[in-house]
Amino acid sequence: MSSTLPKIDVVLSEADLMASVEALADRLAPRLAGEWTAVSILIGATPFTSDLMKALARRHIHPMLDVLWLESYHDERESSGRVVVRADVSRKVEGRGIVLIDDVFDTGRTLDFAKQHLIAKGAREVLTVALTQKPWAPRGEAGVDFCAFDAPGRFLVGYGMDDAGLYRGLPYIGALD
Repeated sequence: MSSTLPKIDVVLSEADLMASVEALADRLAPRLAGEWTAVSILIGATPFTSDLMKALARRHIHPMLDVLWLESYHDERESSGRVVVRADVSRKVEGRGIVLIDDVFDTGRTLDFAKQHLIAKGAREVLTVALTQKPWAPRGEAGVDFCAFDAPGRFLVGYGMDDAGLYRGLPYIGALD
């Protein structure tokens, strides 16, 4: 196995990424009065969720944390079009507000599936949050509620995003062609 990285163009540096997460926390914080649970969609949103939770804590907001493991890519670069629950949330969401966190808002299929899933479990409200959104992603009412930055229409890796399981640990967001 080669230890050489493929050509990865830096789309968002680590410093700019952290600034985007802080700015997102500023916009999100006023909405989070009352009882909230942050639900991270595994695996890609894990680093983003961790940094967003720390940014919210700096603003004295402490939602509970849970995860929802969904799969639609199966190590491919395009969604299969079918969302599967690999592991469900472990805490009750009934009557709670949910901050649903994903890495990339692309077709909207995964976040919509997860939102409907949590509403069916009794969540009082679900706010959707994505690290980034693609240029063709739905906007407006069908769009994501909060987004840290707009991505180019390229395949992204790093900061939790992968190419067949690789490059999730990069501290920046890069693009592969």
